Amino acid sequence: MGRNPVTWLGSPAFPSAARDALGDMQLRGNLAHATSTIRTKRTAAVEELPDWEHLRLAGAAIKDDVLSNLDGYLERLEAAVTARGGVVHWARDAAEANEIVLRLVQEAGASEVVKVKSMATAEIGLNEALAAGGVSAIETDLAELIVQLGDDRPSHILVPAIHRNRSEIRDIFRGRMSDVDGLSDRPADLAEAARAHLRRKFLSAKVAVSGANFAVADTGSVVVVESEGNGRMCLTLPETLITVMGIEKLVPTWSDLEVFLQLLPRSSTAERMNPYTSVWTGVTPGDGPQRFHLVLLDNGRTKTLADRVGRQALRCIRCSACLNVCPVYERTGGQAYGSVYPGPIGAILTPQLGAGTDDPETAALLKSLPFASSLCGACYEVCPVRIDIPTVLVHLRGKAVEGTHTPESVAMAAASWMMRSPARFRLAQRAASVLRLVARRGRVKRLPWPGSKWTDSRDLPAPPAETFSAWWRRTRG
Repeated sequence: MGRNPVTWLGSPAFPSAARDALGDMQLRGNLAHATSTIRTKRTAAVEELPDWEHLRLAGAAIKDDVLSNLDGYLERLEAAVTARGGVVHWARDAAEANEIVLRLVQEAGASEVVKVKSMATAEIGLNEALAAGGVSAIETDLAELIVQLGDDRPSHILVPAIHRNRSEIRDIFRGRMSDVDGLSDRPADLAEAARAHLRRKFLSAKVAVSGANFAVADTGSVVVVESEGNGRMCLTLPETLITVMGIEKLVPTWSDLEVFLQLLPRSSTAERMNPYTSVWTGVTPGDGPQRFHLVLLDNGRTKTLADRVGRQALRCIRCSACLNVCPVYERTGGQAYGSVYPGPIGAILTPQLGAGTDDPETAALLKSLPFASSLCGACYEVCPVRIDIPTVLVHLRGKAVEGTHTPESVAMAAASWMMRSPARFRLAQRAASVLRLVARRGRVKRLPWPGSKWTDSRDLPAPPAETFSAWWRRTRG
């Protein structure tokens, strides 16, 4: 994972990765089908609730309250977890979190762990860190398992293998699983093969590692929602349970949790409620894991919190609704973002979590991500906690070019100088009329540098035969 585990080692800047992805027609077809299906279902699920906008407002308000009083809520959570037999660990960064988890696994005498899908553990590169310490991590979410067995990278927050079709999945299973030589690509057969493969792991695992969708500060309860039941197996069968949770995942009370258990399923899977909602509070003698460890992960979150505009990214509840409506994501896929957090939310969250890296490749990727958007605003419209992603994107773009001279900044400075003088403005209009000589069907499709920075990715409308000012003087003068 490199010096900054929030990004993938060696990932190029977004424009380069996106250009390669655009040439993959199979990828584009898979994404277009999947995202359009999810969008349609989500719209129907949301329209069932007449108070949907009030729920969005409530979700945003609760999250903002948590972010404004995070220190107090975290201390309250620690006290509640400890009182119920759990142990809380604080991790400043990825390296510290990985060291804590590896040590706990080794103390439990395990050489293998089963995992509930967790973006936080992917963010810190936990699987790689465990492997370096001699521990195998087995992903039990079906999509995560597909990614793991295919030596692949996730491309979606909710459906990490969204870029794979069922024939590709069949081939991955045939290559990496035993006793599946005649496996077909029927979804039921693929699911049964995964079930048989994982059942042996569930029954033998001593340690499980989970993420957390939410944690209730008042009671110390941790919540995981999922659709397959694999999480329930991980959270009940092993002797030791280790949860890695970003410090922003808190809600103050159970009544606050109620709001998010309505917002999340409709925004993510387009369901009224998740099929499996698992809640545990510390340790219960004789029932479930008898050792519970909660690792509270910072890894750039407190730095993000200090940015009054960018901090709203920490409201995110990882629903993926913004990915499913994003025209850029739909055409490039999630791997082009070079991070476990793809799409619009990744374009604002990843650069903030990874800020300050001294690795040039990572820095170039982080700097490019806020520009991976058309600023259409669809992401803000569907966000269940009202993250104003376009505003944060523009804010981060400003920070990315601060103190630098880019073609855009030079062009804007020249335009400002030209527009301050009516005479210069009229002269510029006359000069621009020469573009009509290279226009075809009303569009200028190719210009030499620096104009190519525009025409490489979009057409330029040809100037009109007569400017508005000239028309006004001719008809009103």
